[in-house]
Amino acid sequence: LVLLPAAVPTFNNSLGPGTPERSFQGFPDTAPAYLTLNTTLLNYPCPKPPGDITVLRVGSETSCATDDTRPTCNGPLRAPGPYRVKFLALQGSVPVAETAWSKPIDLRTAQSPSSIGAAGSQHGAGMIALTTILAILFAILLAAAVAMLLLEGDACGGGSSAFSKPEAVTVQRYNTHHVYDQPAARL
Repeated sequence: LVLLPAAVPTFNNSLGPGTPERSFQGFPDTAPAYLTLNTTLLNYPCPKPPGDITVLRVGSETSCATDDTRPTCNGPLRAPGPYRVKFLALQGSVPVAETAWSKPIDLRTAQSPSSIGAAGSQHGAGMIALTTILAILFAILLAAAVAMLLLEGDACGGGSSAFSKPEAVTVQRYNTHHVYDQPAARL
């Protein structure tokens, strides 16, 4: 059951689904509330496995919105609201179970794609210029760092650079003083 919040105090459960006072096509002009999803218990078997929930999406039927032969159409709501909803189980037109009314629900209004600008579009040219300048400064800094590495290698070590092949190193034999103090080492 979907209804306008102002109609909550005067709502009457005795009006069944499919009547002109509860039809989707008359909502909200001639019907302050409408009953939808005219279904049976077979569509909602109990019990559900733990963690599973049954979801009823209001407004999921678009094909019957203007079809007067389907007064229980679950058609899309025409305004952003607010609306209040509750579940009302009927047997024929007699209420057998119901939930409390929901708090008022406001719907989000969709915007046309052409009306949505890119994020920060008023600063688009400035951001492009700033990004370009920063990229150029980074390239200059990187080139300066590479040049310093190459020039530092030429200045130190007499022409050898950090990227050149290292010179061969010779190691002289070195005997420690305590090796000759041991008698087995002299043989």
